[in-house]
Amino acid sequence: MKVVISKSELKGTVTAPPSKSMAHRMLICAGLAEGESIVHNVAYSEDILATLDCLRAIGASYRCEGDTVIVRGADKKNIPENLYLGCRESASTLRFFIPICSVLGKKAILSGTEKLLSRPLDVYEGIFKSQHIEFKNDGKSVCLIGRLTGGKYKIKGNVSSQFISGLLFALSLLDEDSTIDIIPPIESSSYIDLTISALEQFGIHTAWIDERTIFVKGKQSCKPKEVIVEGDYSNAAFFEALNYLGGKVSIEGLKEDSIQGDKAYKEYFPMLEKGTPTIHLGGCPDLGPVLFALAAAKNGAVFTGTKRLKLKESDRSKSMAQELKKMGISVKIEEDSVLVYPIDFKAPTEILCGHNDHRIVMALSVLLTQVGGTIENAEAVKKSMPDFFEKMKSIGARMKLYD
Repeated sequence: MKVVISKSELKGTVTAPPSKSMAHRMLICAGLAEGESIVHNVAYSEDILATLDCLRAIGASYRCEGDTVIVRGADKKNIPENLYLGCRESASTLRFFIPICSVLGKKAILSGTEKLLSRPLDVYEGIFKSQHIEFKNDGKSVCLIGRLTGGKYKIKGNVSSQFISGLLFALSLLDEDSTIDIIPPIESSSYIDLTISALEQFGIHTAWIDERTIFVKGKQSCKPKEVIVEGDYSNAAFFEALNYLGGKVSIEGLKEDSIQGDKAYKEYFPMLEKGTPTIHLGGCPDLGPVLFALAAAKNGAVFTGTKRLKLKESDRSKSMAQELKKMGISVKIEEDSVLVYPIDFKAPTEILCGHNDHRIVMALSVLLTQVGGTIENAEAVKKSMPDFFEKMKSIGARMKLYD
């Protein structure tokens, strides 16, 4: 799909989409609960549909009523003998369900796109090897045979927090107590806190023993609950960025006291407008594309902690550099930093590519409202915000979509 965007004046009000991060976590807790739970304010992005698919695969059931999902948790005494979970292209789904499946003690195959299966899973591979659990990744699926046990776990903090979250879901279901020792530096710690918060709402108690160690009590079970998914700061950032490009857009539905790490855009966007700052992305890597875009439109910036951006849906630093170059913007990429040079950007000299990455498409769309242009592979937005272009049109974006 292509989207052709014309220079536009943006004004109006949008409601922040539901937090994909919290929806994943709440739906999984509901799927592990002993009874029926109700999860309100769910957006059916490709990633969330993947998680719902996997819940059904392990024996949970659900029905959707508008943006509400009613989930009946899996009967852990009657888990299917051979589990097959389709994770589509959702890294959260894959990394959360791998340890969950290993706790259920059944042979499990988790499939996904080639890109998804190429993303790192070595943390789990190392853990399972030490426990003599069979773990095979053939590039098309992951096969697990064996059962995880509780105890002491040690994980590097500078890898994806999704591994730690996955263990938090699983370890509480085991008979033994466990601890997770996170080796500093700890990146994206806010996502760990989101998992702890979701678990707590469903009756699972964990605790930070100190700044790097989490205690997980065994023999716990999720209790059925009725919960509401809060608004998503990571996707709201694209609409807020429009206000720094002359727009007048109000965003509703965000929780003021949210612990989402991507709330950091409220601090970073003003910095980009006032000067040429240095911004560390270790705690909010998903903000990378929109920050690069806004830096290009403003005074440039130096971004550090960017190494993990190459492990996302695309190599986000490289993808943004390639597309910004078409708009006359120079970007220098180092091992763990990105420098966006300040320069007046212009309409692209050729069609922009979305790199099969939802956040790349949305970041480029924000810039094109200023100069116009075309993006191909625009359907990537379905991964996290299927109605992104509809929301943009509702606040005045002039655009046409072509299959």
